[in-house]
Amino acid sequence: MTLLNSKKIAPSLSDNNPKYLELIAALFSGLLIVSNVCSNRLISVGPLEFDAGTLMFPLTYIFGDLLTEVYGYARSRRVIWAGFASMFLAVLCLYVASIFPSPVSWREQGEAWNLALGLTPRIALASLLAYLVGEFANSITLAKMKLSKVAGSLAFRFIVSTLVGQFFDTIIFASIAFLGVLDFNLWITLVVSNFVYKVALEIILLPLSLIVVKRLIAAENLSPETKEPSFNPFRWKVERP
Repeated sequence: MTLLNSKKIAPSLSDNNPKYLELIAALFSGLLIVSNVCSNRLISVGPLEFDAGTLMFPLTYIFGDLLTEVYGYARSRRVIWAGFASMFLAVLCLYVASIFPSPVSWREQGEAWNLALGLTPRIALASLLAYLVGEFANSITLAKMKLSKVAGSLAFRFIVSTLVGQFFDTIIFASIAFLGVLDFNLWITLVVSNFVYKVALEIILLPLSLIVVKRLIAAENLSPETKEPSFNPFRWKVERP
C-alpha cells in the first residue's frame, strides 16, 4: 500500500468545493478599490452630503452578507483579509505614482491627477481601518445570528448585521478622515448622511440580495456551518462545518 493510500486525506474545507467564491471575492475586492479611490471627493445628493465612495461602498456589505450566509464566516474572514490586502496595495500604488514629478509638458495634468487620486495618509488610514472593523463586525454579527436559535429571518439578519457594521465603519472613517478638518456640524451631517444612505441602500436592494443568496445556496450545495467557528479575525484556518 502506498503512502498516499495508507493515510486518509481530510478535505480542506468541505466535501464540496465552492464554484463561485473566487468570482465573488474578485468583485468584492474590485468594489473596495474603486470606492476607496472615490472617497477623496465630497458630493451632495439632495439633502445628503457624503464622500463619493459611499455611492458604491455599501454594495461591499451586501457581498459580505452573501459571503457569510452562503460560505460561512471562516471563508468570509479570508475574503475580508484579501480585500484588505487589495485596498492596501491600491493605496500603495497610488502613493508611489504620486511621489514622482511629472514632465514639464504634463505638469498641469500631473497636478490634477494628484488632486483627484493622490490619497492622503489620513484618508488611506481611515479607509483601511474602517473597512476592517466594519466588515468583521458585519460578518461576525450575521454569523452569530445565523447560528442562534432566535436568529429571525434572513432579511432581518441582513439588516441588523448591516446596521452594526455600517455604524462602526461610518464612525471610524469619518472620525479619522474628517474630524477636526470639517466644521463639526458638517461632520455630523456627513456621519448621519453616510449611515442613512448605506443602510437605506441595503434595504432597497434586500429583495435582490435574498434571491441571489437562495440561488447561490442551491448552486453551491455546501455543507452549512452547524457549530460556532472561531470568531478570531486573525485566524486563517477554515474549520470544517
